[in-house]
Amino acid sequence: MIMKELEIKDRTPGLVQQLLRVWEKSVRETHLFLSDAEIKKIKEYVPDALTAVPILIVETDPAGDPVAFMGIDGHKLEMLFISPEKRGRGLDRKLLEYGLEKFGVNELVVNEQNPQARGFYEHMGFAVRERSELDEQGNSYPILFMERG
Repeated sequence: MIMKELEIKDRTPGLVQQLLRVWEKSVRETHLFLSDAEIKKIKEYVPDALTAVPILIVETDPAGDPVAFMGIDGHKLEMLFISPEKRGRGLDRKLLEYGLEKFGVNELVVNEQNPQARGFYEHMGFAVRERSELDEQGNSYPILFMERG
């Protein structure tokens, strides 16, 4: 596996489509509270997020295909998605530890209805600071604001 930090200028339409596939497979595996229609609606905004996030780190397989990625803005983890077939192999830990060490990541937001993610972040030293009944788009999916001390 190879981890690469990608400049905004290096985020080609083809790469964004590959990352979008990773995102969708990951969301369908872990965000069981979302309907198919909701996933399709959210999917429309993901390419913009992928091209706009200041720091994008992509993990690729030996063939060069993306299998995981993480986005960071300032000290905030904005996104972390792993292909379902690569889960359980420590990629989430590898990416997050890189973000912690290189960029000082100390805050993130996670869906309350995604207990595996919450548990992972707690294991990595994050604690819930605040809870909101609505997500950042105003939908009624409770989110947890977490920070690392």
